[in-house]
Amino acid sequence: MKLEKEAALIEAVLFLESDPIDMKAVLAATGLSREVASQAIAELRESYRSTERGIEIVEIAGGYMLAPKTELWELLKVRYGKRNENKLSRAALETLAIIAYSQPITRGEIESIRGVSADGMIKTLSERGFIREAGKKDVPGKPIQYGTTKDFLKAFHLTSIADLPKLDDLNREKFEFDAE
Repeated sequence: MKLEKEAALIEAVLFLESDPIDMKAVLAATGLSREVASQAIAELRESYRSTERGIEIVEIAGGYMLAPKTELWELLKVRYGKRNENKLSRAALETLAIIAYSQPITRGEIESIRGVSADGMIKTLSERGFIREAGKKDVPGKPIQYGTTKDFLKAFHLTSIADLPKLDDLNREKFEFDAE
């Protein structure tokens, strides 16, 4: 079924949005049915894939957005990438990886894995919007647990946390903490 007008409408909505937009918001913005919108998005994605275009529709954090094609990003990131202001230190990346693979996780558990204080890294990652408080652990003292955010998924181009690379047994041990 050709859904040219519907696909054009969705394309315009995605163009106007700077963040991923979920299907519920697509439906609200366009007035289309879920079935028609899904088919139109599929047709749009195929259209971008099968032609020499510089953009594609990507699914990030449960939503859709227009983004430069992956193979073009190396050429574009010097001018359009957020260079040094968004770079994370090695310690921040290490802390973020621990949180992403072990969430929900407490500050104490992070420190047990890293072997150093995590206060500064947790503050930095929270300020950047990559992590958030995900509740309190049901143990004495009720420590805060942390988890990743949609901004984390967006920054690392992940649809969900399940898209993280799988850890082999050796690397999995690095993300375990002593509960003693």
